[in-house]
Amino acid sequence: MSFDDYQQLAFSRRDNGVLLITLDRPDKYNAADERMHTELANVWRDVAADPETRVAVITGAGKAFSAGGDLAMVERMAGDYDRASHMLTEMSDLVYNIINCDKPIVSAINGVAVGAGTVAALLADVAIAAEDAKIGDGHVKLGVAAGDHAAIIWPLLAGMAKARYYLLTGEMITGAEAERIGMVAKALPRDAVLDEALRIADNLATGAQQAIRLTKRTLNNWLRSAGPTFDQSAAYEMLTFLGPDVVEGCAALREKRAPKFPSAHS
Repeated sequence: MSFDDYQQLAFSRRDNGVLLITLDRPDKYNAADERMHTELANVWRDVAADPETRVAVITGAGKAFSAGGDLAMVERMAGDYDRASHMLTEMSDLVYNIINCDKPIVSAINGVAVGAGTVAALLADVAIAAEDAKIGDGHVKLGVAAGDHAAIIWPLLAGMAKARYYLLTGEMITGAEAERIGMVAKALPRDAVLDEALRIADNLATGAQQAIRLTKRTLNNWLRSAGPTFDQSAAYEMLTFLGPDVVEGCAALREKRAPKFPSAHS
């Protein structure tokens, strides 16, 4: 794909080979439907192959970074083996394409970041968050195992105690708290986040390119070594999409009530 083929990601070229990528469904708080999820998985290969890009910055349009997976998409996946199998492949592509992209990625987390959006937000090489942004992995609250990026990166960033707590409870954290526990590099007032991300990107784009890219490649071996853990978590997430709890989780979200998971009432 060329960048012109994308429908839900917007692109803006800045000076020095900085490419600004914007999640562009502001009316849905940039929630990822099937199209956006596919584009998020593919774009990092295109960034890597693009000779004009040295550094990518990713942010969200409007008030949110990404409000996670579009609920209608989640409902379509529930109990559907073919959709779950496809998503298993695609979520793997999303994670590994970010890890394997040789060019630095900077995330400007300008608002809420959950679900698929958090993958790009936290797997980015440098993450800058708004102090009042809400960041989290709410898979368990939906009734599915924490897959996506969580098992591969949260323990490495925040340590096992914090990773266990947040992934088992599904609680959200603020950008300020994310900085305190090591989930992001910096937390700033919301209106300063994108400017700082672009400043960092410009610094990286004007630095020694091979040195920076090889340093990234080396550091990401920590993530590659955790690949089997990620693969297992992704498979478990899709397994739980075939069970009854996710149906109740979706219904509870639709009806804005607390879920009554079948597995907790058997």
